Amino acid sequence: MNKSAFIKFSIAMTIFGSIGFFQRLTGLPSMELVFVRCISATVFLTAYWLISGRFKQEKWQKNEMAAIMIGGVLLVLNWILFFAAFEKTAITVAISIYNLAPIIILIIGWVFFKERIKWLGILVVFLSFMGTVLTSGIGLNDLTSGKSVVGPLYALSGAFLYAFVILSGKYIKHASPYLVTMIQTFIGVMMLLPFVHYAIYTHLTAANWFYSIFTGVMHTGVVYLLFYGSIRSLPTPVISALSYLDPLVAILLDVFVTGFVPSYLQILGIVMIFIALSYTLIKHEPADSRSKSQSVSDK
Repeated sequence: MNKSAFIKFSIAMTIFGSIGFFQRLTGLPSMELVFVRCISATVFLTAYWLISGRFKQEKWQKNEMAAIMIGGVLLVLNWILFFAAFEKTAITVAISIYNLAPIIILIIGWVFFKERIKWLGILVVFLSFMGTVLTSGIGLNDLTSGKSVVGPLYALSGAFLYAFVILSGKYIKHASPYLVTMIQTFIGVMMLLPFVHYAIYTHLTAANWFYSIFTGVMHTGVVYLLFYGSIRSLPTPVISALSYLDPLVAILLDVFVTGFVPSYLQILGIVMIFIALSYTLIKHEPADSRSKSQSVSDK
């Protein structure tokens, strides 16, 4: 396994897990924040792409451009459905259902792409999912008190779209991560343009603008740069397991920054995710790293 890709994807998921914390500081609703994120990321990546001269090294292929554009549409629709789910059902229900995405990735890769997946790998991803459900604090009341089935269906649809975004990214081989992310965030700007409530931006403070633009550059530009620079080199089971770094970081930030006190079940969920991720890290450690570790211990 590619160690560099492993580290990049882990960093991407870790950074993405902090978006909820920073979103509170932006003062923006979800749709308007996504719009600013897309604009900020597009400007940042385009400027770097042009100034660094990386555009001269690009390999443009029609089939790949089509895949990138379709992936961009799916990515934005995934964001819209995910945030729409919050308006139709309990947040804990929406997040728990949305985190089925890594399991969907495994199933799609296994059924349609004939990828070899070991049962132990499936167990690890399922363990991560159950850990996420526990950490979300979801209960029977949440499942029965939803306004309708629409919210859960939105979350499930978003999970499927996110799964296809990840799988499509694995098969983009020639375009640089800069070009892929830049095109997809620009598509996001065009898609959201008619739906944004622009009057909301007039009430933002300087601090709100700073955090809004920061999330655009960091949580969209940098994250998806790392994302597309790594998933093409990682096995599907590893991608699925590492995706749960996102909810794990989110709850740990709540614990250590905002003072949130988790219940015993939530602590159990955190431990379950840690166990699953530790197994993934050990199981897929590159052979050269293991041999170096062994030689050091022999000395």
